[in-house]
Amino acid sequence: MKKHILVIATLLVGTIASAQSWSDEFQLGARGGLNFSSVAGDDIDSPDNRTSFYAGLVAEAPLSERFSVQPEVFYSGQGFDLDDIDAEFQVDYIQVPLLAKVYLAEGFNLHAGPQVGFKVNEELDFQPTEDAGDFDTDQINDIDFQLTGGAEYKFENGFFLQARYSYGLSEVVEDTDIHNSVFSAGLGFMF
Repeated sequence: MKKHILVIATLLVGTIASAQSWSDEFQLGARGGLNFSSVAGDDIDSPDNRTSFYAGLVAEAPLSERFSVQPEVFYSGQGFDLDDIDAEFQVDYIQVPLLAKVYLAEGFNLHAGPQVGFKVNEELDFQPTEDAGDFDTDQINDIDFQLTGGAEYKFENGFFLQARYSYGLSEVVEDTDIHNSVFSAGLGFMF
């Protein structure tokens, strides 16, 4: 698992380094915000959302005035709530998306692309607000392929507001029709 993350991080850094030569407008930044995650599919009754956070790094390489490529790497707290037993199923990932961004107006863009998630934590927590009641599980697949898309408004000072939805193409649990479903909203800053 750590080797996969190292390889992806190396590729991301390589992409960012080569992208700098594409344009003088290349930017690095950081982003963070809230996740509202759950799972969806025929093999599960829609559980309640788990509210968690995401935080990470972003790079943007403009290819033209209206089109950019944006690789990212970030931590993403995901999972779902089990209200009937008063527990939270926590599944956390390192997410690595590669997004295509289209600017429709000054500062406003739509973005979409593939995303690969590498599971870094999985536990059933019977006391989510305390450091007790955690039980490690090993039910969730280690890698999750997703499609993600959203909208963003970037201010001239470098701050941006962003909303995004991601849906898992991979089965969360082997041989089931259960997929990750995550809505996120947050902000960031481009340096």
